[in-house]
Amino acid sequence: MQQVLCFGDSNTWGYNPENGERFPWGIRWTSILQQKLANKDIRIIEEGLCGRTTVFEDPLRQGRKGVSLFPTLLETHKPENIVIMLGTNDCKTVFSASPDVIGKGIRRLLIQAKQYSADSRILLVSPIHLGEQVWKDEFDPEFSPESVEVSRKLTDVYRKIADEFGVEFLAASSVADSSEADQEQMNPEGHAALAGAIEEKIYQMAC
Repeated sequence: MQQVLCFGDSNTWGYNPENGERFPWGIRWTSILQQKLANKDIRIIEEGLCGRTTVFEDPLRQGRKGVSLFPTLLETHKPENIVIMLGTNDCKTVFSASPDVIGKGIRRLLIQAKQYSADSRILLVSPIHLGEQVWKDEFDPEFSPESVEVSRKLTDVYRKIADEFGVEFLAASSVADSSEADQEQMNPEGHAALAGAIEEKIYQMAC
């Protein structure tokens, strides 16, 4: 059986923008992906965490720095396939990170993947775009209008990095949007669409 390690943030964890709870099995994209690939002898490992960044230590939330945990997960699971979708939280104003700086964080994760799980096939996914109103008080004031612009520029940055490292690439923003409810998370339709797009990539990688 092949394993697929899905390493991401709240949109991998399955955060429900309507109530702040977790979408149940069958709704979040990782679980849909598992159902789609079950007959292919492929196991999905869900490793999403709300607030996770690539390389930044969040002063308000412990344990969100992706590069600190990623090697442990790689050594624990020894996955044949890896999906990385991070970067949204890196856009928060507290980090003041440009798209290129966030890209450097992604490079560090890819270097770790090559070091700790050298034979794994990798899919790099650039995250969905933040909504235009995400920074307002009723949504998430940890972001700013500049954060929205940074999030939109990540697609091109990640695509270039994927080419540089010779890994597969998918732009989540090409199939899903942030919800109207919180301007940050995917709704069920977005999860379903992303699962379908990643299924095609994983099937090509694993088979």
